[in-house]
Amino acid sequence: MTLAFLGDAVYSQLVREKLVLAANMPVKKLHPASVERVRANYQSRAAMLIEPMLTEDEAAIMKRGRNASCGSGSIPKSSDPAEYHRATSLETLFGYLHLLGQTDRIRELFEYIWENTEVKPKC
Repeated sequence: MTLAFLGDAVYSQLVREKLVLAANMPVKKLHPASVERVRANYQSRAAMLIEPMLTEDEAAIMKRGRNASCGSGSIPKSSDPAEYHRATSLETLFGYLHLLGQTDRIRELFEYIWENTEVKPKC
């Protein structure tokens, strides 16, 4: 969970950077756009998307993150537990890669996610 804590910050920063560089819009519009890409359901789909691209070590880290024990109160009402665990696995991977200083690999995975994962509007 510690790696996921760090990875959440790494991933969120990448999303914010991408939005700021891609669009000239007020913060009141940037924030909701950012939230859509850091939601558990989006990150869950992103985790499944990149699984075939992962090295053996990266896949093992994601598995550890997915299987980490999350307190029952930590799962948002807007996501189901399986979705939340997959999202946590993605954050764990980003935290792990960040600690290893693998910035290029983080960017490669993030760019692939950005280009290949659709933002689904809230229902």
